Parts: sequence; C-alpha cells; structure tokens
Amino acid sequence: MELSIIIPVYNERATIEEVVRRVRAQPYAKEIIIVDDRSTDGTRELLRETAWPDDVRIFYHERNQGKGAAIRTALTAASKDIILIQDADLEYNPTDFPLVLRPILDGVADVVYGSRFLGTHRSFMLHHYIGNKLLTLITNVLYNNILTDMETGYKAFRAPVLKGVRIRSNRFDFEPEITAKVLKHGYRIYEVPIYYAGRDYAEGKKITWRDAFAALWALLRFRFTN
Repeated sequence: MELSIIIPVYNERATIEEVVRRVRAQPYAKEIIIVDDRSTDGTRELLRETAWPDDVRIFYHERNQGKGAAIRTALTAASKDIILIQDADLEYNPTDFPLVLRPILDGVADVVYGSRFLGTHRSFMLHHYIGNKLLTLITNVLYNNILTDMETGYKAFRAPVLKGVRIRSNRFDFEPEITAKVLKHGYRIYEVPIYYAGRDYAEGKKITWRDAFAALWALLRFRFTN
C-alpha cells in the first residue's frame, strides 16, 4: 500500500524542512501534500523558494482558514491507499509511522489514532492535559467508546474512510468532527502509543482554550447531525 501524507502548515518556518526530511526518510512509497494556510512568518516564502523533490506537492491558501480547511484542500489531491496526517511542527515524530500504520496494514483497522497518553511524552501543560482528558471522556460518553486521546494530531485512515466523510470544520474542531463521524459509521479504530514532544506557547503552540469550546460544540453537534 502507498501513503498520502498530509501536512497542514501555518507559521512553521523553523521546522517544516526537518519534518519533510523525516517523512521522506520513512521506508514507504508515498506522496507528501503540504498546504500552507496563509503563513505570515516566512514559511510561505520558504516553501516557494525551496527545490522540493517530485514526491512533494504544495498548495497555498490565499487566506488563513484553519487545519480542517487545509486538510480538505489536501484531500482533493490525495491519491494513495492510506492517508496519514502529519503536523508541521516536531511534536509528532515520523519515526512512529510503523506503529501508526501497522493495524491498517495488518487489515484489522480502518482508522488508527496515535495516543500521546499511551506512549513516551514530554510533560504536558496541566490545562491542556485536563482539557484533552475531559474532551476525550465526553467523546467516549457520547459515542460509547474507550479512546484515550481523541485530540491527537496523529491519525491515519484507509483513504476511502476519510474521503467518504464530508468535513465541515475549518479549524482544530476537525479532530472531534472526524472522530464523531468515524465512530458513528462504525469504522474500526485502533490506538497505538506514540512519542510526543509537546510545545508550549513560547515555542509556537497555537491551540487555545477557545478551541476546547469549539471542540465540545462539535462533539455535541455531530452526535445528532452530519
């Protein structure tokens, strides 16, 4: 099976080249689809000025829309059997690809979540930890499941699963929306432990408490609508 690696990018000039290098180093046939979500820190210029290999394609949003919108854009170009979402920072390490992909390659999963709480991780900011745990608990109550990390940024899908979902969310509420819809459709989800080097705000972390409220609304909304 071949991979489509989707990399949404917003203001990650310091890390995007290293992320792409690590992704390309993984021993899988793949295409890499980068979507720049109107970066303002020089990322956009770096992407345009760099001579990328043929397996890297780049799309540019003309205005900042958010992670969900960037994934929608990338999906129009994704053409391989498995789709994996890779953040453009270094919180998630592509060396975990074998762990994340194994259940799909073994034919036992349709979707795999890399759980930050099952694997080795840098110490979290307490309010992020509490927020993630609370949102995951609400997910499990609403959708009758036992996930440990609904908000993880490392998610892999058999391509027909992700392409078969209409993604409405533009921003970080993509995570609860796709989780809600995958669970409602009865797809097989596996969780695997991953390495996680979480950043703080001084290092460039972007998600805020406002996104937690958007995530909660998405969980409630998509429980009863599509």
